[in-house]
Order: sequence, then structure tokens, then C-alpha cells
Amino acid sequence: MNKVSTSGHELRSVLITGATGGIGMELAKRYAKPGRTLMLWGRNKERLDTIAKLCCARGAEVFPRQIDLSNGEAALSAIREDQARHGLDLVILGAGLSDIKSPDQQTEDPAGVLKLALVNYATPVTLATAAAQSMLHQGYGKIVLIGSVAGFYELPFAASYSSSKAGLACFAQAANLAWRPKNIQLTLVVPGFVDTPMSQRLEGPRPFLVSAGSAARRIMKAIKNGQEELIFPWPFRVLRVAERLLPAFLRKHILQSLDVGQKEHAGG
Repeated sequence: MNKVSTSGHELRSVLITGATGGIGMELAKRYAKPGRTLMLWGRNKERLDTIAKLCCARGAEVFPRQIDLSNGEAALSAIREDQARHGLDLVILGAGLSDIKSPDQQTEDPAGVLKLALVNYATPVTLATAAAQSMLHQGYGKIVLIGSVAGFYELPFAASYSSSKAGLACFAQAANLAWRPKNIQLTLVVPGFVDTPMSQRLEGPRPFLVSAGSAARRIMKAIKNGQEELIFPWPFRVLRVAERLLPAFLRKHILQSLDVGQKEHAGG
């Protein structure tokens, strides 16, 4: 995979959205160290305060921000404010929503579809573009988008979720063509099932489940190595190749026969 030269550039400032989620919290803890500024964004104030204190104890200078990313204009103003105050060397856009249509629903809730589209696609690509604009002036930078293997499939029970992640993947490919020649590295992370509150809501098996800590380590390695795309765990890379060989009618039949449920809350 193509790599971008970042030698000589220490990651002094790191912004993480979704810092109150499973992967986001693990990344924040691992990036926290003396001499580094962390801008941590999240919706849950209690969890945000907890991770901010932990990162401060590890020597980082921490600036938490409670924010709802369904408000794209507020998020755009916030990243511009953080950039002006602290700079942006690495931006990890990890916040996201998930939703699954219940068997008794004919369609997803339109209001929920709108919010999911804003949080999963519209706002992260806006923030990525704003970050890249800032990084162009300094001549380098790293941006990470957290997608999902769901973006590979047209899931009838999660049409808005799977399509939002597919759109994110398409944006990442296009943006890489534009930005990598300018020394801005964009990494698309495509995880399978990670043991987080989001996946814990799912009813049914979660094959090849990995811990949030393991996911964070893999993501950090991919960022360091300058990967354009990280798909994990490895069986999903194999499945990605195998499913492309399926006849269209068989692929459609398999997707329509999937039965996946969702709890209202994790552990509920």
C-alpha cells in the first residue's frame, strides 16, 4: 500500500471524535503522553471526564469537548477552533451511530436515518476536509476514518448504516487520490465485530470478535505505517475476496435471508 512520508514530524496534537466509545477511549489512552495535546470529543459528559482525567494522568494536555456530531455546522466550527488553538497533526474520526430495523418495521425511522447519515457520513467527511485544509498549510498530517465491514454489503435490515459506511469508504478512496501527493495521509479503518457497547447491542453471533484494545493497537500500527486501508480481523479480508466471486442472484439471496436483531441498550 502507498505510504506518505512523515519522517521528522512528531504527533504533537491529536483530535479524536468518539472518544467516549470503546475504540476511541482505547486510542486516547494509548496516545496520551507528556508533550502531546489531546482534543477529545464525545457525547457522554461523564465518560468524557473519565477519559480526560486518565489521559491527563499519563502526562498529556487534554481538552475535552462535549458535542453532538449531528450538528455539522457546530462540529465544523469546533474543529476550526481546535486547529487554531492547538494545531492538527492527527485527526481520528471515530464517532458513529448504528441502527437495525426490527422485524415488525417495514422501513427504518426517517428521523433516525437523517441523524445516522449526519453522524456517520456528512459530518466526518466535512471534518476530514477541514482537517486536510489545515494540514495543507503545514505541509503534512494524518487523518483516520472509521468505517465498517457493513459498508461492503447492502444490508436490508440496516440500509442507512451500511450505505453510510460505503459512502465513507468511497470518500476515503477519492480523498486519498487528492491528498496523498500533498503529504496528507488518510487511513480508512474497516473493522469487523469489536467488543464495544455498539456491537454489544446486536442479538446473535459476532464472529471473529476482537477487543477494543486489540483494535486500537492495530489502528495505531496502520497509522504509523501509512496504510490507506486496514480491514480486520483477517477473515473479513478473505471474505471480501470470496464474496466478489458469488453470482449476483446468490449474493442477493444471502443478504435478504440474514436475520439480525438489536437490543435497545447494551447488556439489556
